Amino acid sequence: MLVTLEGIDGTGKSTLVAALAEPLADLDPVFTREPGATWVGEAVRRAIAEETDPVTEALLFAADHAAHLAAVIRPALDAGKLVISDRYSDSRYAYQQVTLDGIVPDPLSWLRALHDGWTIVPDRTFLFMLPVEEALLRLRQKNGREHFERRDVLVKVQENYLHLARADPARFVIVDAMKDQEEICRFVAGEIRTSVASKRRRMKRPRQDY
Repeated sequence: MLVTLEGIDGTGKSTLVAALAEPLADLDPVFTREPGATWVGEAVRRAIAEETDPVTEALLFAADHAAHLAAVIRPALDAGKLVISDRYSDSRYAYQQVTLDGIVPDPLSWLRALHDGWTIVPDRTFLFMLPVEEALLRLRQKNGREHFERRDVLVKVQENYLHLARADPARFVIVDAMKDQEEICRFVAGEIRTSVASKRRRMKRPRQDY
């Protein structure tokens, strides 16, 4: 089962990943992230730091995603593991849709076509929502701000995330990132357990032949 955590910068996804390790330990999940799970992620981070051309940057993100699938995601899923990824393809659709605006026609369709046929759609996606001003306050404590972490960008990215969630409500779970971190961890861990149990029941259900 593939679970992904999404949201604008500053929503606390990375903190949550660390917190989920203990309550989900018996499920033996594989924790991973994008970019950075493979060596390609280093090229992505360099592109971000140097504010590379948006098309080049988007293609590097897609390459990192492909490497991530090949090296981590597919092997873990094939082994029957629960995989929890801090960011995944929806980050591309939300963020690169902003950076590619005015550069390619219909950036979302372009990005979807780029992933079509080889990506894996998550079983469950938790979207962490946070007022942009609060996100910016949290990001002030971070060294080396990225070009994605500007107010105008984050506003558009969050709108894109909501559009994705509305288009696929069965997959997305919207989480209020202003809530207490322990409360969020309990909720997300509980939802993941429910989703895992539900998927296992479906897989065990005998086929009915007519």
